[in-house]
Amino acid sequence: MPLRLPDRLPAIDLLKEENIFVMDNTRAHSQDIRPLRIVILNLMPLKITTETDLIRLLSNTPLQLDISFMKLKSHTPKNTPIQHMMMFYREFAEMQNEKFDGMIITGAPVEQLEFEEVVYWNEIKEIFSWARTHVTSTLYICWAAQAGLYFHYGVPKFPLPKKMFGIFPQKILNPRLPIFRGFDDEFMMPHSRHTELHREDIVGNPDLTLLAESEESGVSIVMARGGREFFITGHLEYAPDTLDKEYLRDKDIRKDVDIPVNYYRNNNPKNGPHVTWRSHANLFYTNWVNYYVYQETPYNIEEIV
Repeated sequence: MPLRLPDRLPAIDLLKEENIFVMDNTRAHSQDIRPLRIVILNLMPLKITTETDLIRLLSNTPLQLDISFMKLKSHTPKNTPIQHMMMFYREFAEMQNEKFDGMIITGAPVEQLEFEEVVYWNEIKEIFSWARTHVTSTLYICWAAQAGLYFHYGVPKFPLPKKMFGIFPQKILNPRLPIFRGFDDEFMMPHSRHTELHREDIVGNPDLTLLAESEESGVSIVMARGGREFFITGHLEYAPDTLDKEYLRDKDIRKDVDIPVNYYRNNNPKNGPHVTWRSHANLFYTNWVNYYVYQETPYNIEEIV
C-alpha cells in the first residue's frame, strides 16, 4: 500500500523518480482503509531532505501510512522556506489532542549544548511526555535519542574527543527480537555526532535494553517499554550522499575535517560513497511499523494509552 502524504509535498515528486509509490491526500481519501497515523517531529536543519529520507524508508511497508509533520512553536528553522513550514507542518499545540500509531523524532544540531541550554528544551520535554500517552511506539534518532534517554531515564551524554563520523559495524545483542527480523549478525549504520552514551548507564538501568552496539561507535540502539520507545544514536535514514555533503561542507569551513570512516570507495572521496547500510535500514523501519506499531496499536486509535 502507498503512503498518504500532504498534497504538493516536495518528497512526492522526488520519490516518484525513484519508483516509490506515494499517494497524496486527495487520492487517498477515496480508499476505505484505516491507515496508520505516523507523526514526524523534524528537528533537522534541511527539513525537505530529512522528510524525503524518512518517507523513502517508510514506503517499504505494505501498510497504508498517513504521514503528518510536527514543528515547534519555540524554534523557527533558518534553512527551510517559511512557506514550506506553513503548508506542511503543524505546531505541537495544534496536535496535542490527537493520537498517533507511531512517531519519529529526528536529530538536531544542538548536541554540543547541555540539554537545558537548548532554546526549545521545555517544549521538547512536553512532547516527550505527551508521546507516552498519545503514541503507540516512538523512534528517537541521534540527538533526540540522547535527549529522550536523559529526560525519561536520567542517562547522561558525554563529549567525544573527536567527531564520530562514518559508517560503523553494529553487533546485534538479541537477534530474536522482531525489530531484527531478517537482519544479518552484523549491520552497518551511519553516525555523525560529537557526543556519546556510556554503555554502563544503559545496561545498569533495568528499564532499558541495549539491542545493538559497536566496538567503534558504542551504543547504537536501545529499547524501552517493550518497544514503545526505541533510541537510535546513528542515522539509518541517511541517503547515500548525506555524509559526502556534510564532509564537503565542513572541509570548506575547517582544515581538520577527517574523511568519514568506511564510507568512500577505497577511502577516496573522488570515488564516491560505498553504500552498505541501505538494506538493513529498510528492514529496521519495516519491522518497526509492522511489529511495534501495526500489531500493537488498537484499531480504535483513541484507545492508545
